Amino acid sequence: MLTFYHSPQSCSNGILLLLHEVGAAFETRIIDLRAGDQRRAEYLAQNTKGKVPALGLPDGSVLTEFPAIAMWLADSFPEAGPAPDSAIKRARISEMLDYIVGTVHMRGFTFDKMPQKFLSDPAGQATLRAHGRAEVVRGLGFLSNALGNSAFLLGDFSAADAALFYVLDWAEQDGGYDLPANLERCLARIRARPACLAAAPLLRRPQG
Repeated sequence: MLTFYHSPQSCSNGILLLLHEVGAAFETRIIDLRAGDQRRAEYLAQNTKGKVPALGLPDGSVLTEFPAIAMWLADSFPEAGPAPDSAIKRARISEMLDYIVGTVHMRGFTFDKMPQKFLSDPAGQATLRAHGRAEVVRGLGFLSNALGNSAFLLGDFSAADAALFYVLDWAEQDGGYDLPANLERCLARIRARPACLAAAPLLRRPQG
């Protein structure tokens, strides 16, 4: 049994989707980032990085970092479909995961959503937020070109689309971003998948 450490509406939404895609048996432990659960001793004892997602493995170890977890799931459940069947396909999935997480998320959305983590000066925060938004827009343009007329980023659904799912969801939910039409269609396509419907109850934070 896998143990999934998850915060709804965070990037761990993509791993939640992928867990359902591969049909893994897992239990979910909610880490409320707003309440600071990631800094509590109980969680740090499992994951010293103090962030999500994290995945407790059957041997008692904990796997961290979105790309590593995504590729481990794809490789561990090859019969489910998202696993690459060649070295170049695996490299292309890793390439796309790295871009989405490392650039669109970390250099874009992080600066847009949380400039106060880096600067205390309001003017500096505004500048950093503008930079982050520009990076997101540039990233969405790249992803739109990469998708083209395909159903998913690399043809068939893959681990890369789990990462695409969460950044597109953020862009839609946060407002202020105009998704290219092909990315809108791709987001709707992912949301209609049985795995995403199964994940739906834990994709959003409880209201109130």
